[in-house]
Amino acid sequence: MKNFAIFVVIILALAFAAVASGLTYIYLRGESEQRGLEVEPVIVASKDLAFGETLEPDDMKVALFPRGGVAKGSYGVKDSLLGQVTKVFLMENEPILDSKLSSKGGGLSLLIDISKRASSIEVDKVSGVSGFILPGDRVDVILTVKRPGATSDAIAKTILQNVEVLAAGEKTEEKGNKVITVQSVTLLVDPEGAQDLALASSEGKLHLALRNPTDDEVVAVDPVSKTGILKGTQKREPKPKVVYRDRIKEVVKEPEKPDSLTMIKGTKKKKEAPAMTEEGGEKE
Repeated sequence: MKNFAIFVVIILALAFAAVASGLTYIYLRGESEQRGLEVEPVIVASKDLAFGETLEPDDMKVALFPRGGVAKGSYGVKDSLLGQVTKVFLMENEPILDSKLSSKGGGLSLLIDISKRASSIEVDKVSGVSGFILPGDRVDVILTVKRPGATSDAIAKTILQNVEVLAAGEKTEEKGNKVITVQSVTLLVDPEGAQDLALASSEGKLHLALRNPTDDEVVAVDPVSKTGILKGTQKREPKPKVVYRDRIKEVVKEPEKPDSLTMIKGTKKKKEAPAMTEEGGEKE
């Protein structure tokens, strides 16, 4: 009986809560209508978009904004944006404005020098210098790939040097069952460099090395292989010990004893045998 009473109290509490919520909603709705608060549909990005992407229906969604808070140049219908090209990076839920789109080129293409090409690559946060790369920076591009004809050896080679970054941004992608953050970087290269990037990005993994802005020197860098790195880190053989021969001691010869001495007294010279002491030495 006691449990039944508790059950009835819980049911009544839930019922009163539902009624209170409904009355609150009706009250707030009436207040909004009295104040003339109106909303307007605005097309926003349904996910992170990189620049240069052609808008598709799945790239957009409709969000409701207060009429007075809608930015100039916004759109309310998806069909108005189909086929448009993004000129900048767009974050998820960011309104897609007319100033951020291009139907016939423009924006980034105006930054491309004659005879140059803009080529985009994707790198992760580690190979992309942890997201510190910004437009205007200069980088070297390093390719890591398995050596042709080898099963276990890999090679790393610097394929481009002192390349200008035109744009950089992050977007999220799904790979398998995981959502990862990918950094898209657009580089200003010549036509040959664009080909190198296209082939390298499909055959191996690309890494970026950030350069000092005042360093524009192109240096000769030899490729390095996994085998070469491992050999360089192996313990070196100890150098053979050098054994030095004992130096030959010099024999100091005692001066020969003279057979006689010349004595000078006044103007006369006289030779005499040296006097010997009892021990056999010379007498001073």
